[in-house]
Amino acid sequence: MSVSTVLPHWEQTPTDLKAATREIKAALRGRIAASGRTVDEVFAVVEARVQAAVDDIVAARRRGEPVWPVIDYADIANGTVTAEQLDLLKRRGCLVVRGHFERDQALQWDRDIVDYVESNQFFEQYRGPGDDFFGSVGSKPEIYPIYWSPAQMQARQSERMARVQAFLNGRWKHESDGTQWFDPNRDSLYPDRIRRRPEGADSAGLGTHLDPGTLDLWMTQAYQQAFRHLFDGSVEQYDPWDASFRTSGPQYPGSTMCSAFRTFQGWTALSDMDHDQGVLHTVPIPEAMAYLMLRPLLTDVPDDDMCGVTVNQVFPAGHKWHAPLMEALSGIPDVRAGDSVWWHCDMIHSVAPVEAQKGWGNVMYIPAAPWCPRNEVYAASVRSAFEQGESPSDFPAEHYERDWANRFQPSELNEIGRRGLGITD
Repeated sequence: MSVSTVLPHWEQTPTDLKAATREIKAALRGRIAASGRTVDEVFAVVEARVQAAVDDIVAARRRGEPVWPVIDYADIANGTVTAEQLDLLKRRGCLVVRGHFERDQALQWDRDIVDYVESNQFFEQYRGPGDDFFGSVGSKPEIYPIYWSPAQMQARQSERMARVQAFLNGRWKHESDGTQWFDPNRDSLYPDRIRRRPEGADSAGLGTHLDPGTLDLWMTQAYQQAFRHLFDGSVEQYDPWDASFRTSGPQYPGSTMCSAFRTFQGWTALSDMDHDQGVLHTVPIPEAMAYLMLRPLLTDVPDDDMCGVTVNQVFPAGHKWHAPLMEALSGIPDVRAGDSVWWHCDMIHSVAPVEAQKGWGNVMYIPAAPWCPRNEVYAASVRSAFEQGESPSDFPAEHYERDWANRFQPSELNEIGRRGLGITD
């Protein structure tokens, strides 16, 4: 029996979210029961799998071993990444790529971004944050809603970026039953913003959360297929690295949506950053998504509550409903300008608060978003935004760059850039 014949699904947000929540939970519980298992039995399988990963991480930390895998860019480029490194990357679902770009190149991009915004009087035009993704540091934003600077586009369409993205995409199962879910060797150049946090800054950071979706993870047909093993009696077969059905499904319209499928979220460092200076943390357990998906079905959660998940807010994770996972929360190691940082798209993550930050904390957000039906659709809107100098449709409609003559131009696109925007095949 197919998922869609058992579970209700919505392609638009239901008007009564509490009623929809009760309906979806009843259907999921019924489907698990029809498989001959109970919710508690299925959750116990996931809980044991996740707890083993938590214990492994805690033990590594006690031994003084790094939790985050670190791989040199040269090994990715030369095909000399070891089997042990690949295994750790698969288990932890996150990675620091050392020397992804030359340090001097990254520092020059940082300077170029400053010149770009200052030459266009960005700070005089700045109208305040368009969303609640960080705030301001003094009179300046922590996140710059800038997308089309030469520095960002040079990094997005570089061969070094494409090589790392293809390496990361290759960790996923992208073909099954004759269907190619995505092309691992072609990225869709998903445009995102810049963070610049100055020395001496205080920042509240970001709490633990996820970005792959919210209620649509339970309530749209494609995601019901993607997470089918959690509810159909075959929970042991759940694979967080299987892209099946993830690359075509819609998400609810909302302020926190991401229209693209990303295998990994990521950023490239434009400054040196020490591990204790308000940096990224993750729960480095890709399988934790199964825990998060099943947790609302347990009897201690009210029937009209999905452990706090709703629309127009990020997917929360925390001690109230997910306490065992929080033991594994682990920060990145020290990084230098030119290193890049990556984490599986399903991964719980946060940004630690900092007071009187030592050194700058500057990054440009560039994920791995391989070419697939979902990303091809979004690429059409990205092309238009690029040509007009507008904010991409996933982000607040601030459009600072419309009249900036020195933004990156279509004539400067290379073949990687043209393919990433869907201009050429």
